[in-house]
Amino acid sequence: MLHRKIYQLCCDGREVWIFLRDQQRWIERARILDIEGDLVTVRYETEEEEEICSWEEMIRLESIGSVMQKLATVPRGDVEPLVSEDCPEAERIRNYPENPD
Repeated sequence: MLHRKIYQLCCDGREVWIFLRDQQRWIERARILDIEGDLVTVRYETEEEEEICSWEEMIRLESIGSVMQKLATVPRGDVEPLVSEDCPEAERIRNYPENPD
């Protein structure tokens, strides 16, 4: 089942976070490039001493303990969300509380 899910994430091309059980470390913001047998090829970047390094790593499927992906990002603080003018009135976010009558 993990193999099918990783294949789906590979097809989607989205960034994922992968936990490697045998090394007890996370690979952050990786893209799954390929799956061949029990080998998963990922590409990711790290920042080390003012350098950005790009890595491509082959991981055994059995080493993967967890895979996460970010679903959404919402800014913190008092930020006004952008609303499209063609958004239906019923779906618009209001800035003021409605008073029930």
